[in-house]
Amino acid sequence: EDARLLVLVGTRKGAFFFESDPSRQEWRLHGPHFPGWSLQHMKYDARSGLLYATLDHAVYGSNVHRSADLGRSWQMVGAPDFPEGDERTVTRLWHIQPGHPSQPGRIWLGADPGVLFRSDDDGQTWTGVPGINDHPTREGWQPGAGGMMVHTIIQDPTEADRMFVAISAAGVFRTNDGGLSWQPKNKGVRADFLPDKYPEVGQCCHHLVMSPQDPNVLYQQNHCGVYRTLDGGDNWEDIGTDRLPATFGFPMAIHPRDGRTVYIVPQHSDEFRYTPEGKFRVFRSRDGGESWQGLSDGLPQADAYLNVFREGLATDSLDPAGVYVGTGTGQVFYSRDEGDTWQVLSDTLPPIYSVGTAVIP
Repeated sequence: EDARLLVLVGTRKGAFFFESDPSRQEWRLHGPHFPGWSLQHMKYDARSGLLYATLDHAVYGSNVHRSADLGRSWQMVGAPDFPEGDERTVTRLWHIQPGHPSQPGRIWLGADPGVLFRSDDDGQTWTGVPGINDHPTREGWQPGAGGMMVHTIIQDPTEADRMFVAISAAGVFRTNDGGLSWQPKNKGVRADFLPDKYPEVGQCCHHLVMSPQDPNVLYQQNHCGVYRTLDGGDNWEDIGTDRLPATFGFPMAIHPRDGRTVYIVPQHSDEFRYTPEGKFRVFRSRDGGESWQGLSDGLPQADAYLNVFREGLATDSLDPAGVYVGTGTGQVFYSRDEGDTWQVLSDTLPPIYSVGTAVIP
């Protein structure tokens, strides 16, 4: 019963932490940390107890910070860069991900321009991953509206050498050899904006999640639909068309124990980017995407033209699972009952880029 729950909220103007016990009845807020900095992502590393944050600033550039006391105090660690002679520059840090439990100290970092870095010393130093950064298909990659970025990194919990990354707009890639080589895994995923609608690479994946029960089952929210794979990305099937009010969207989250329970926030087209009909709804599937239910109890259903960015939706690992969603206009809504009912956690924050959770035993 002594466990603590942290909800990690990264915004355009700093980091905020909401803290509660497992009942999730009363919350304490601390922050802002890093006022004036954009926080694209924060992640708790259960192996070490360290908390990581990726920071970006229009003037001061990008860096990584680390906390050993759950966000009370922070230390700047290494910033990734390209080797000498490489003309590229790292412009924004999108996603930070602890490695496999068998690899203490290993951290992965995804950045713009569509690049991946690895650390083996808890983020102190970084090396580029040539298998992605110099991938032979790179000429077929295009920046999305937010740039070209490695925005999702998933470690297979059952196999240290097997990982997935998602890149906008290049698609999903898988490695089976610890990141040395990466294969595009986009078969069956549409790219409506390209002359070839089903290319090997060039798809605009917005977010990717893996089933906690089966590392071959993954779901993606794409620019051009919602998809599921049952074979580790070798083949994808459309699970959104005719089942959702809109198949465009950015975020996606999955239940901590049930790989058939998935959450998304459909948004009106790449042109408008707000929730359909002015109703703010999170959609949940309990059957792996065969059917979807709009969750609206406690969420604004009139004149609510909200948007949610790609890291703006998360679950916690409690039972029943909590679900958290943060909007581009500074609202955080949460559910203690897996999405059935919702409450407001805050409606006065800066624009929210990321929402994450950590249960501290």
